[in-house]
Amino acid sequence: MPKITFHNLSQEKQHKLMTAIQNEFSRVPLQLASISNIVKEAKVPRGSFYQYFDDKEDAYYYLLSTYILELNEQFIYSLKKHEGDLFEAIIDVFQYTIEDDDHFQLMKNAFLNLSYKVENKFSGIFQGHSRKSENMKTISQYINLELLNIKSEKDFEYIVQILKAVTFRNFVEKFAKNLSNAEALLIFRKELELLKNGLARS
Repeated sequence: MPKITFHNLSQEKQHKLMTAIQNEFSRVPLQLASISNIVKEAKVPRGSFYQYFDDKEDAYYYLLSTYILELNEQFIYSLKKHEGDLFEAIIDVFQYTIEDDDHFQLMKNAFLNLSYKVENKFSGIFQGHSRKSENMKTISQYINLELLNIKSEKDFEYIVQILKAVTFRNFVEKFAKNLSNAEALLIFRKELELLKNGLARS
């Protein structure tokens, strides 16, 4: 996370530095990113970068965290809009993300170079940003649990994990195969529809 010196910068300077950071991580994945490119675009001395962040990984995960917080807020907004329908809210967030041109390349690089740490960060979309024991409470208060075939809180956690895995895989498919937004959304909707309706005949 950023050091106190970053937060002491003016909003204009913070924005300028974060724009340079986003541009670099949109250009290439984390492993290939260059601090030199960041400081050159931001017009700050290289030494100043280390006064704000420990290293490029620190800057990268802070950038992801800020965007994931935005997606989490979008998820909660969608849950409210769809009266607690978990499936429709997840579709909304998926569509919102793939249609967000400002972050498209950043998301593409993130999902095509997915690591456990990156995946764990993205879990914040569906789980909030508090301690694990409170995560589900943060989200579940907006979900109409009567729409789900569950018998316990643990069942709900399993459902969220399954939906998260399907969502992540569809992001990867979208970016790896260069699917159009319409194609990616159609496939995602179909997969969620199968899950929603159940995979086995009763």
